[in-house]
Amino acid sequence: MSAAITLSTEETWNGVPLSQLFPEDKLGWRGYVEWEDKPERKRIASEILKTKQFTPIPEFQFVPLPKTNPVLVGYRWKEYHEALGLKSVVDSSWATVLKEKPGMIHLLDFPYNGETPRSELINGKITDNKWHFVRNHGGIPEIEEDAYELEIGGLVNKPVKITMKDLKDPSKFPQAEVTVTLQCSGTRRIEQIQEYPGDGDELINAPWGEGAIGTAVYRGVPLKKVLKIACGGVLPECKHLEFIGADTYFKKGNVFNYAVSVPWRKVRQNEEVLLAWEMNGKPLPKIHGYPLRVVVTGYIGARSAKWLYKINALAEPSMGPVQSQEYLYYTQQIGKQNAKYSNGFSIQNMPVSSAIISPVDKQVVVHDGHIELRGWSYSGGGNWVERVEVSPDGGHVWYCVDQEDMTEKHYHAWRLWTAKVPVDAEGWLEFCVRSWDSSNNTEPTFVRSAWNWDLHVTSSCHRIKVYSVNRSRPATAQRLAEIEARGQGFNPLTRPLEWSLESEVDYLRAMRKHPREPLD
Repeated sequence: MSAAITLSTEETWNGVPLSQLFPEDKLGWRGYVEWEDKPERKRIASEILKTKQFTPIPEFQFVPLPKTNPVLVGYRWKEYHEALGLKSVVDSSWATVLKEKPGMIHLLDFPYNGETPRSELINGKITDNKWHFVRNHGGIPEIEEDAYELEIGGLVNKPVKITMKDLKDPSKFPQAEVTVTLQCSGTRRIEQIQEYPGDGDELINAPWGEGAIGTAVYRGVPLKKVLKIACGGVLPECKHLEFIGADTYFKKGNVFNYAVSVPWRKVRQNEEVLLAWEMNGKPLPKIHGYPLRVVVTGYIGARSAKWLYKINALAEPSMGPVQSQEYLYYTQQIGKQNAKYSNGFSIQNMPVSSAIISPVDKQVVVHDGHIELRGWSYSGGGNWVERVEVSPDGGHVWYCVDQEDMTEKHYHAWRLWTAKVPVDAEGWLEFCVRSWDSSNNTEPTFVRSAWNWDLHVTSSCHRIKVYSVNRSRPATAQRLAEIEARGQGFNPLTRPLEWSLESEVDYLRAMRKHPREPLD
């Protein structure tokens, strides 16, 4: 009886239940629907979406961000899935978030975008799996390893399907382990938003802070080796490798599987494109792409597709919207009035960038003539950070971080650093940081130079404002002692002192010595 009730109440399209129109095609693959090989299925999905009204895109740039966690709620993205009968993946995805990432800043609840809290971001060179940032574009599929297979086709000498058991067999494919920093191209986007708002899609242009970056040790097989051993190599016409993930993605009323690509010349660099099943010595968490993902070193995180199930060798870049219509870098003369997919260039290698994680913006720092700063610096494209410099005056005077105060170099990973900067001045100061990489690249001085319509790649010098209280100055030391003796703290900065700032005797003595008015 209950089964009959379920069938009778399930939503249909032209009399056909949605579960039959958009089935989970493979046993042991929950949350996965094949779209790329099913053009008629995609057409029907688009027709259904046209009949629905969805929650409008929220305004989060011209108004303050909510102080909630999750910060933003992906109402319309959930509604897209529900319209096609895929609500179960919405619910199971959030359950995975709560299990694997409970302490994160939930920047967007669905598709899940999770930022690493400052308190956990630079605890060590390697980011613990539970604190590594997440940038998803759809729901989280649940794929059983024993049911998994990877399909490789297109411009290869021999199309193949490979099981995880075979892929993980070191006698068949040589394994590699690589330390890799992955970074969302939206890292530090909030700085652009606060100064110069841009495109307002809450998924594509989520308001990331400094925590959309993380470093892990990945184990897997270089894609170059898989193509050579399993496929007999690629054909001469092959110029790009397309990666297709099992998650469902929506773009302007159409539906897709997540698809991106990288040039064949990148894959030829051996360990720079890895098919990874292990993260920091453990199986990939579900939220990070279990059982298999791509890890593309030095590129924006969007190219490191999760839940990988298909690789196509192509003559041209992928036409998937994430590759061809998003992650584009526009000139500052391009905006809502004239942006096209063809007048921005595709972001691949990440530029050199950095961030001050401690202290935080608007923090009061009581010190003895030096302020300690801590942060991260990173450069993509196989470059490594050579030098980090910090400035206490907005970018006029720079102090170089000692190499002893930086983590070791890697070809594809960040360096964490600590700097003790001499500071005499009190009051509001602007600190900033810039890095230099092994190709002598550095960062633009101001965020205005980095602004672009899609708000990507905020690679300008990261800036914070700090209120300096220098207790090596006698008057300041005296005031601090007085506050402490009264059992109070200096913070909050804006709270007035509840007692007289100066005795009448001291006031008159000072005024008579240096009158405020001239004597004649």
